[in-house]
Amino acid sequence: MYALLRPLLFQLPPHVAHELAVAGLWPVEHVGPVRSLVRALHTVNDPRLHVRVLGLDFPSPLGVAGGFDKNAHRPRALAALGFGHLELGTVTARAQEPNPSPNLFRLPADRALINRLGFPNEGAERVVSRIARRGGVASIGVPVGVSIGKSRVVPVDPIEGVVEDYLASFRAARRVASFVVVNVSSPNTKDLRAIQGPELARVLLSAIAKENGGPGGRGEGSGAAKVPLLVKIAPDLSDADLEALLAVVEETGLDGVIATNTTIRRTGLATDAARVEAIGAGGLSGPPVRARALEVVGRVRARLGPKLTVVGVGGVERAEHALALVRAGADLVQMYTGFIYEGPCAPRAIAKGLAAAVEREGVKSIAELRGGR
Repeated sequence: MYALLRPLLFQLPPHVAHELAVAGLWPVEHVGPVRSLVRALHTVNDPRLHVRVLGLDFPSPLGVAGGFDKNAHRPRALAALGFGHLELGTVTARAQEPNPSPNLFRLPADRALINRLGFPNEGAERVVSRIARRGGVASIGVPVGVSIGKSRVVPVDPIEGVVEDYLASFRAARRVASFVVVNVSSPNTKDLRAIQGPELARVLLSAIAKENGGPGGRGEGSGAAKVPLLVKIAPDLSDADLEALLAVVEETGLDGVIATNTTIRRTGLATDAARVEAIGAGGLSGPPVRARALEVVGRVRARLGPKLTVVGVGGVERAEHALALVRAGADLVQMYTGFIYEGPCAPRAIAKGLAAAVEREGVKSIAELRGGR
């Protein structure tokens, strides 16, 4: 069905098609019997796909990446489609509009997207309140991460302002999140990626970790329980810069890494070079990121060892792509662009493919196939 609808959707501007898709999920989000039916049709309940990391149980390693549901309008619907976890947001302490249009582009020849949206969202407090009103994680049914980023109006220098901005979002997000993702790697917020440098990363991540892990494992003065904390990194870091950032991850006691965000590189594309140049700046996602994402996941796992959690993102469209990330060292994987191109049946198809891989390998669970164990 989606194969028939996609050419029609792709005739529309990308943001319009996305809004229509979100609108189409309204009954699944808000009508219990519809949601139950969709869950029954789309979810693969196979204990061999269960993954336990971050102190959480994931019914499948496949999740939806941050950026698809920025304002948490459809979390219950996405879970019903068969995703094993969700990353909602990215949210910021201050509500903000998208960067000027056009800011989202398809590259069908590469099955890719370029976006320069820049963390548009209604603000952390409002998004978190929406999740809470709908029953929180319990009503969604799978672990839920909330991604937090820097508000556009807050300059990177001085870093103290950035810290306070992130802390405001973190204090909101932790009220509903199963885990929190610190996004310092989007290319679409001015100077954000500079925070991946070890000096600035150390200041920011130390402050959030301290807020998260006060005396007795509770946030200082907040009364809130500690939540797993991950950082999302760019695929464009040099190997030396990656190693320096991972040293900070270890030093600050984070629980894991999400690798990777979108790329600013434009090499090896099938799309006409003039078309790509005309689009201009933005983060490229989809299959063109796949090879680098695999490489970064492997490097992250090798550097951090078996105990920290690694989430692989980049170019996942089918089960073999997800499995390659697992073999490279990922505990969990995420998709976004592949979801746009493959449609709502993609989570089920990938889950069934992963279960078949477990069967072929003669192991008891998908976790046994993870590289770097």
